[in-house]
Amino acid sequence: MFLPCDLREWLPADHLVHFLLDAVEQIPTGHFHINHRGTGSEQYPPTLLLALLIYCYATGRFGSRTIEAATHSDVAVRYLCANHHPDHDSIGVFRTANRAAFQAAFVTVLQLAQQLRRTRVGTVSVDGTKVQANASKHAAVSYQRAGELIGQLQLEVQELVTRAKELAAAQQVEHQAKVAARQAQRAAGKKPRGPEPQPPSETPDPKAQYNFTDPESRIMKAGNGQHFEQAYNAQAAVNEVMLIVGQRVSAAPNDKQELVATVAAISPVVAGDIHAVLVDSGFYSAAAVQAVEQKPDGTPRGLTVYAAVAKQTHHQSVADLLPQPEPAPLATDASPKEKMVHRLQTSGGKQLYKLRKQTVEPVFGIIKSVLGFRQFLLRGREKVSLAWLLICVSYNFKRLFTLKNLAATG
Repeated sequence: MFLPCDLREWLPADHLVHFLLDAVEQIPTGHFHINHRGTGSEQYPPTLLLALLIYCYATGRFGSRTIEAATHSDVAVRYLCANHHPDHDSIGVFRTANRAAFQAAFVTVLQLAQQLRRTRVGTVSVDGTKVQANASKHAAVSYQRAGELIGQLQLEVQELVTRAKELAAAQQVEHQAKVAARQAQRAAGKKPRGPEPQPPSETPDPKAQYNFTDPESRIMKAGNGQHFEQAYNAQAAVNEVMLIVGQRVSAAPNDKQELVATVAAISPVVAGDIHAVLVDSGFYSAAAVQAVEQKPDGTPRGLTVYAAVAKQTHHQSVADLLPQPEPAPLATDASPKEKMVHRLQTSGGKQLYKLRKQTVEPVFGIIKSVLGFRQFLLRGREKVSLAWLLICVSYNFKRLFTLKNLAATG
């Protein structure tokens, strides 16, 4: 007999699977989408499928067929599944139907971190990374084939025109709502902030993109800006111990408009403990900083943003390594940009901002290089957001498991 009677004999007592199974049991079953009738194909416990997805994502297996194969070939996965073998279709359906369960798992791992005293949430770093979409930016055909496709292309052009008209109508409604809101402020004796809203253009932006494979993805600069990919902008907020406390997916090719939405996506479990937000120059704008730091009525939220206002080099000069004097006091009429520069030049600001390179950037490196997640397998922003949520949940469980072991050995 080659296999032991009990698969636990093949797994060490401190294996990630044991920790994961105990954690998943704490998620209320009310969050799961379950076939209560018990009809159709073979049914599997929802906690089993959730643990299976989290463990496989945490170990770099993202496709449903790859996960199904692991239930046969991987001892840890066989133990997790109690020697059951969910088929790839059941895994795929469960993944797309249980967003609420994944969101509950995201909250659970942060609550576990608090219970184990393995988290520090006073400061978070916000950043975005480009993850390739399941679509190509190229469409190359021969001259003969192009002639054969003319009829199809004409239909596609008509579809684009229809979509453009629908988008223009939606933008017009949004513009009218903004104008009405500013008029209401003036009627109440308040001066509206910011520039006057501009009506939407009657013609689409000449640079607007449309991909027929995944229409919601966009062509974005990737890596160091040396090449372009059809991608999504995956955003994350990371605390001081490299746990992801907020996540979302955007189709914006850069981060200029993403700060407010990403800070708002931080889990309520930790949101009340945050007092500092660190971002790079790609996120900075005076309006975004003001929206994060102040409520609409002008009262402070208790958050302070530390943002570079220009691209910074990773190289440190000799002068950077020497103690620096505190900057001169700000002028009373200093601009928001000057105030931000002054904030980063203070000794406290420098110490805080160093955390950004030590927290959020390594997290993206681990997700892409260690877990191997560089491309979404699903299409459409809703499904892509679900996949990114599951990646963040899986990363967090693995990171919390590591922190727990470090505390036990340290």
